[in-house]
Amino acid sequence: MESILNNRRGAIELSMTTVVVIVLSMTMLILGLTLIRTIFTGAQYNVQSINDKVRGEINSLFLENADQKIAIYLPEQKAAIKQGEAYGVAFAIKNIETTTQKFDYSVTQEVGGNCPTGTTPQNWILVGGKGTPEVTSGDTYYGLIRIQPPLTAPLCLTRFKLTVKNYADTFFDVQVQ
Repeated sequence: MESILNNRRGAIELSMTTVVVIVLSMTMLILGLTLIRTIFTGAQYNVQSINDKVRGEINSLFLENADQKIAIYLPEQKAAIKQGEAYGVAFAIKNIETTTQKFDYSVTQEVGGNCPTGTTPQNWILVGGKGTPEVTSGDTYYGLIRIQPPLTAPLCLTRFKLTVKNYADTFFDVQVQ
């Protein structure tokens, strides 16, 4: 009889241990998920804040010159990019016309620089190399050109030209490091 009671006591202790482990596990899971959500919410806010600051800087470029139609946000119009790493070049097109316009833009590699013959910097453009945004009068279109030189890219300087068909153009340089 006593052995049956000991077995039941062991079974009750085992089930109590299981319940405690489950409660602690669920608590840790909930705390972990809350921490992850907090981190990602903060990261999302930081990215939005950075985007707003870049837009603000681009807008200040337009304020410096009221007739300016295109602005690129790069110090000295030059991007220093490491081999194999992606880099975003922010730009804006301001519609100074009196009507809504579609702006056909493209980014092309210019002849020149010190990249060896046979190098194809045009292929370094991942996204944002062309587009046709529609911009209402007085508004500004903000875009991003994502450039990534391959790991085998030579260490050189090349120039890219941002052209808005029948509107304006500008340039920026890419220095591969």
